[in-house]
Amino acid sequence: MDKPFENGCGHRKKVTIIFAILFVLTVIFVNSCKTIENNVSRARHTSAYAVIDLQSGKIIKSSNGQAKLPIASTTKILSAITVIEEVFDLDEEIFVPSAAVGIEGSSVYLSPGERISYRDLLYGLMLRSGNDCAVALAIKTSGSVEKFLEKMNEVAKKAGAINSNFANPHGLDDEKHYSTADDLAKITAYAMKNDVFRTIVSTKYHDTSGEVSRCFKNKNKMLWNYDGAIGVKTGYTKKSGRCLVSAAEKDGKSFAVVVLNVNDMWNVSENLLNEAFWQRSYYYLLA
Repeated sequence: MDKPFENGCGHRKKVTIIFAILFVLTVIFVNSCKTIENNVSRARHTSAYAVIDLQSGKIIKSSNGQAKLPIASTTKILSAITVIEEVFDLDEEIFVPSAAVGIEGSSVYLSPGERISYRDLLYGLMLRSGNDCAVALAIKTSGSVEKFLEKMNEVAKKAGAINSNFANPHGLDDEKHYSTADDLAKITAYAMKNDVFRTIVSTKYHDTSGEVSRCFKNKNKMLWNYDGAIGVKTGYTKKSGRCLVSAAEKDGKSFAVVVLNVNDMWNVSENLLNEAFWQRSYYYLLA
């Protein structure tokens, strides 16, 4: 007769523990949301952000997500996936065209006629944000920058980015070059499904194998500072402000965050990622 009583007590104890855990998580989650609201308040005035579930491709949160804005070097996410889809052998070596040398902004300092592989150029593009790499890849992939841009815009539409237009492969300011936080999130989700792209953007260091030896260190601090970070790209011009696309994976779940024109882009991105993972954990326990 005592056994049912013990089972009942055990059941009540488990329920109590579950409710206690849910209460603690609720308090933490609410406080976390308040912190995030404070940190991203600036993004709601003149900037934009979006959070996307990389597995479902669903945007779970955004602010000014449809606003057409300059996106600086986060453009290179689209440039990279376009090259990866177009080039059959990424280890093929090409000669750097003179038109790619001396491009303004960030650079890996390619030399005209230098022999280098598509793969090394992609690492230079995504880790060091080389504008010279962007132009070299565009010309060698499609024959001209103009033809490459046609392909870039096709890939963008395929990814679901319908409010964007790409007028160059590197993201330098151009009135005809723009995207939205929502569109860039969709492009990122599309690109992150590609294993080659995913490997490149999650790499902290890369040594080239061409005739000129280089060691590229990734500019994306999230790879060092955020647990589970797996990419993807920084960006900045005076017109675009500070931009960051970041992604992380934990416990089988993965999210990407796009922030455009946010001075405190590192902390804002971390907080938005934290919120996404907290929400997922919270609703999992409630289920």
